[in-house]
Amino acid sequence: MTGSRPDIETGASEPELVSVHPATTAVIRGVVAMADLRNFFDRSFRMLAETISTQGVDIVSPAFGLYRGHPGDTVDLEVGFVTDPAIRPEDEVIAGSLPGGHVARAVHVGGFDGLGSSWERLRTWIQERGLAPGTARWEFYVTEPSPEMDPCDLRTELNWPVAD
Repeated sequence: MTGSRPDIETGASEPELVSVHPATTAVIRGVVAMADLRNFFDRSFRMLAETISTQGVDIVSPAFGLYRGHPGDTVDLEVGFVTDPAIRPEDEVIAGSLPGGHVARAVHVGGFDGLGSSWERLRTWIQERGLAPGTARWEFYVTEPSPEMDPCDLRTELNWPVAD
C-alpha cells in the first residue's frame, strides 16, 4: 500500500507509479449486473473463504476485485485473494493471477460510492504523464467493511497497470 497521505476533498491519496510482481490468486469470476454487484461480492467471499480454508492455502493479501474493460450495465470481474500456494479449482473457485509490471496506484478514502471519481482521477493522472492505462485494473479492500462501521474509515487501494 502507498504511504501517500489522502486528499480530504478528493477522497484519494496522491497517485504514484510502482512496480509490482505477478501474484497467484484464488478467485470467482463473473459478468455481473451492476445492481447485483454487492450480492456477487458477498456470495463469492463466503465461497472463497470456505474453499481456501478447506485446502489449507494461505491468504497473503486483503480481498480484491479485478475489473476487465469499462463497466456499463454489467461488469466483468474476478473477486478473490492473493494466495500461497495456488488453489486447486473447486466449484466456482479457480486459480488466477494479478499481473506484474508498472502500476499507477492511489488509495481511495471513504465509501464505495465515491470509487468512480477516484478511478477517474487516477485515469487522468496516468494520461497526464503520457502513459497508457491497461484494460484491467484492481482494488484491494484494505479496510474490511462491516455494517456498523463509518464509511469514512474505509480504505481501498486502486491499482491500474500502465504501459510507457
